[in-house]
Amino acid sequence: MAGNSVTFQHWKDQCFNKCDFSKKGSVDEDISHIVSFINSHDRYFTTSSCSGRIILFDGAWDCQEVQKQNCSWLFVTHQKCHSEDVLASLEKSVGDTTFKFEPFVLHVQCKQLEDAQLLHTVAVNSGFRNSGITVGKKGKIMMAIRSTHCLEVPVSHKGTVLITDKYLDFLVRVSNQKMEENLKRIERFYECLQTALQPQEPRCTLKETADKKPVYRRRRKRTKDDSATDCCQAIKDHKESSEEETDCNLLFLS
Repeated sequence: MAGNSVTFQHWKDQCFNKCDFSKKGSVDEDISHIVSFINSHDRYFTTSSCSGRIILFDGAWDCQEVQKQNCSWLFVTHQKCHSEDVLASLEKSVGDTTFKFEPFVLHVQCKQLEDAQLLHTVAVNSGFRNSGITVGKKGKIMMAIRSTHCLEVPVSHKGTVLITDKYLDFLVRVSNQKMEENLKRIERFYECLQTALQPQEPRCTLKETADKKPVYRRRRKRTKDDSATDCCQAIKDHKESSEEETDCNLLFLS
């Protein structure tokens, strides 16, 4: 266990000492508070991130993530955009141009598998249902936080624009709506993350629990604002379930 702690801290220090090779060269403003919060915990650290973006890039239609250095970026923003700006950039196209919306993505290395599972619960209940955990050959436990509400449309071929101005307006409007939803999920994720990683309150003993009498509480009417509350409750249930399993094991072993 001690060896694992030393190795994890080494990986974390090594990651923080590396240069930022992203095109922007810094963490996006809308998620800087999340990245800082995660990195302040000794069981996690972030390896890459993007708050979400709308991009227009020139290149082959099958240009994948690993080949983006061969693409020409005509337009990029991490906020909502205007059709006029996208159109002006599209006129510079000389190849096959793609209009794309990419939602928030965050990669976090975790110390233990249970740390990754807790973060996965936070992500899924915040709306990032395409999140997942991977374990590398060297024992690196990675948690990828992502969602599926993407948009990718070819808009020109060999420099010839394939769409009308009206359709471009439609694409921009849809992308802006996706960006709004993306930012809402980011804040919901941050709220649930704070709940999940806050220090644990002292738990009652079995005797204290048995002595407490059940109290009837009238259920209030559900509102639209309950989504974040439900997320945080799911995190609480996840943590309490893990604690109960540990308590039961201790009881059987004693």
